[in-house]
Parts: sequence; structure tokens; C-alpha cells
Amino acid sequence: MKTKITLLLFGAAILLMGFQQTRSADTPKIENGMVKVTILYPNGEGKTFDMDYYSTKHMPMAASLFGDAMKAMAIDKGIAGRTPDEPIPYLAIGYFYFDTLADYQNAFGPNAEKIVGDIPNYTNIQPVVQISEVIQ
Repeated sequence: MKTKITLLLFGAAILLMGFQQTRSADTPKIENGMVKVTILYPNGEGKTFDMDYYSTKHMPMAASLFGDAMKAMAIDKGIAGRTPDEPIPYLAIGYFYFDTLADYQNAFGPNAEKIVGDIPNYTNIQPVVQISEVIQ
């Protein structure tokens, strides 16, 4: 009986390790020194944001325009403020990761008009953009 339980646990561990390795292989690695482009959409009275359009059309379109220069992308949807009584500070935050600032500038520059021109299709918010270096 102990042998069967041990084999079952061993098999489950191997299966879980296989899933974990597959998942991590699909996840782009974000490393120190990379450039992170953060696009913040502040909340406020009368502000609207179509998360479905943003996540299924706008961000994938931008990513395809950036091509191989873009190393990773992520989207946050605001769900709560600091306390239960506070509204969410941002309706959404988008992230793009590049190896260098020049990689971002070279990828965004020629596509800026198309990317920025798409903003009215999902929001009436003027986004705030911050470009930073990943430290950790």
C-alpha cells in the first residue's frame, strides 16, 4: 500500500513539474536592465474604458507592430482602491518590455500614428506613459 501511494505521489509530482516547465517556457523572461513602457489610464468622472477592445484588439495590434523588438506584454485591470471606500486610481495599465530604450523608440516611432490613433476606439482617457528601467 505504501508503495502504491509513493508511486502515485511521485507520478503526480512529475506531472506537475511537466506543467510548470511548459508554462515557464511560454512565459517571456523579464530581466534587470530591460526597458518597461507603462501606459496608465487614470480613473475619473466621465471616463470610459473598453477592456475587451483594449485586450483583444489594441494591445495585440501594438504588439504585432512592435514585432520582435517587444519581449513581453501585460495588462492590468483596476479592481479596487487602497481602501474599500476609495475608487480605483487607474481603470487599466498596459506594459510593454524591450531590451533597450532604442529598441522601443525604433519600434514605436514608425507606428506611433496608428497606435495613438486607435485610442479613441476604447477610451476617452488621455493615457499617461512612463518609461523605466527594470531593476528587479
